[in-house]
Amino acid sequence: MEIGYFTMPSHPPECGLKEGHDWDLQTLRWLDELGYQEAWIGEHHTAPWEPHPSPDLILAQAFLQTKNIRLGPGGFLLPYHHPAELANRVAMLDHLSGGRLNFGIAASGLPSDWAMFNVDGMSGQNRDMTREALEIILKMWTEDAPWSYKGKYWTVNKPDVMFDFLKPHIKPLQPPHPPIGVAGLSKGSDTLKLAGERGYIPMSLNLNPAYVGSHWEAVEIGAAKTGRKPNRSDWRMVREVFVADTDEEAWRLSVGDMMGRMMNEYFLPLLGHFGFKDYLKANPNVPDSDVTAEYCARNNWIVGSPSTVAEKIEKIYHEVGGFGTLLVFGFDYKHKPEAWHNSLRLLKQEVMPRLNHLNPDMIRAA
Repeated sequence: MEIGYFTMPSHPPECGLKEGHDWDLQTLRWLDELGYQEAWIGEHHTAPWEPHPSPDLILAQAFLQTKNIRLGPGGFLLPYHHPAELANRVAMLDHLSGGRLNFGIAASGLPSDWAMFNVDGMSGQNRDMTREALEIILKMWTEDAPWSYKGKYWTVNKPDVMFDFLKPHIKPLQPPHPPIGVAGLSKGSDTLKLAGERGYIPMSLNLNPAYVGSHWEAVEIGAAKTGRKPNRSDWRMVREVFVADTDEEAWRLSVGDMMGRMMNEYFLPLLGHFGFKDYLKANPNVPDSDVTAEYCARNNWIVGSPSTVAEKIEKIYHEVGGFGTLLVFGFDYKHKPEAWHNSLRLLKQEVMPRLNHLNPDMIRAA
């Protein structure tokens, strides 16, 4: 099993934008030093608790400050970008990364973002735009000029040579393109069906394992459409994780600190507005009012000493049928940086060696 990081990024509303940005860069440097495989940075436009509108600004700096870790948007919200412009920008970023870029894509799920960009998310327009944008981006990277694409939402031309030397010339460093990742939230996620259909990296967001189990079914349904055989070792699982020397300390630093605050003040109320709290319940009969940060910590989070955390990861691993990479959900601990760094260090150095026997390829073979 590999280990990585997934961050919205999350910062409390009183945090300055540069202050939060600097914390995210510090965390990425730590992840690189500790030997984490990858990190994904989200994009949001109207959420004060998720305040970064342009993950490529973090990534461009982070590639200069790290050596080995793979980094990527998690993901670019495709309905809000002109696909030709984004294709060129991502291709350039791939060159700046030295080939360490992952390309995460998403359809956008915040109604406030839909309103800002005049996208009808309630009808699924955001998902339709995502598929069309991705088709154009891939065409930009893989098909030589000249061609013209007339879609429902965008018309893009890739012209032939003009005036002897003007021509489209920007392509990614990694042929034919950087690895593509997509994140899924809802049961039977359509975006994860797309991952299976196209052979992309599927990422399951932080939900109850019973719901996450349906995510791999979605990947397999999508893969069946194109005759692919998906590999569980490609599957990323996003979880809230906090490791400390003792279970008591880990609980105090997670539920009793920024993880608990973010969940109670923002994430749980947001899911409640969408009717998504069911996704966090160990039992569907649990009232919504009982789904608190403490409830999530007991039932969904991976919190505790190294031995406790190793047991919880293995339990989730077997409940969902195996996965390849655990992605730690990012939080803002700049007020207690040593605690967050220690959690990341313990996870890598004390927990992961206890899980070396977990091999999703063996489950798939069985």
